[in-house]
Amino acid sequence: MANEIHPTAIIADGAKLGEDNYIAPYVVIEKDVVIGSGNNIGAHAVLKNKTRIGNENVIAEHAVLGGLPQDLGFVEKDTYVEIGSGNVLREGVTINRATKDNGSTRLGDHNYLMTQVHIGHDCQLGNNIVLAPSTGIGGHVHIDDRAFISGGVMVHQFGRIGSYAMIGGNSKITQDVLPFMMTDGVPATVHGLNLVGLRRAKFSRDDIRSLKEAYRILFLGADSLQERLAKMSLLENEKTTQLVEFIRTSKRGFHRDKPDK
Repeated sequence: MANEIHPTAIIADGAKLGEDNYIAPYVVIEKDVVIGSGNNIGAHAVLKNKTRIGNENVIAEHAVLGGLPQDLGFVEKDTYVEIGSGNVLREGVTINRATKDNGSTRLGDHNYLMTQVHIGHDCQLGNNIVLAPSTGIGGHVHIDDRAFISGGVMVHQFGRIGSYAMIGGNSKITQDVLPFMMTDGVPATVHGLNLVGLRRAKFSRDDIRSLKEAYRILFLGADSLQERLAKMSLLENEKTTQLVEFIRTSKRGFHRDKPDK
C-alpha cells in the first residue's frame, strides 16, 4: 500500500520509506533515514540523519530520534540509531546516536517507551522492555529483555539492567541491576524477587523456588561473594545460572540489599 504523507511533512531527498507508513503533519525526516513499512509517525516528530527504523512502530508527537550524542568529545562521524519493529515511542521520546564510528544506539522489538524518556548514546536495549515517563538512561547502558523501569528513574552511564528486573520510581541507579529482582530507592537497594513479573511471565514453580534459594544464599550468606556464587551454581537451574553469570561479568558492581561482607 502507498504511504500516507501529510502535505506539511518535510521529507528530504534521499530518505527511504517502505510502504503503508502514515506520516502526520509537520514531521521532519532528514536525508539519511531509512524507514520500513507500516509505521505511524506523529505530528512534529523529527527523524534525523543516520536513523534506521523497522516495521509497525508507533512514534508519537515531538519524538526526536537520531540526535547527536550528548558527549562533549564527539566529532561527527558515521554513527546510527537503529530501532526494531513493533515499538511504541510516546510523546517527547529522544534517542541519541552512538559515538564510535559505525556504532549504533539500538532498540530491539516490542518495547514501550512512555513520555519524555531519554536514551543516551551507545545504549543497547533488548525486547519487551517498558520505560515509564521521565526516565533517563545514560550513555553505554545495556538493558536486557523484559525489564520494567518505573517513572523518573535515572540510570548512570555504563550500567546494565538485567532481564525481568523491576526498578521502582525515582530510583538512582549507579551500579548494575540484578535480573529477576526489584530494586528501588536513593541509593537503590534490592527489595526481593520481582515475583509479580516472574509469575506474569509464567516462570515455573521450580524456577521461582530456585531463585528464592539463590536470593537467600546471595544476600543472607556469611561467606565471601565467590563462595556464595559457587553455592548458587550448585542449584543447577537455568535462571539461577543466568543470575550467577550476570554477577560474575558485572563491571560496575551491583545494587544489593545490604553491604557485602
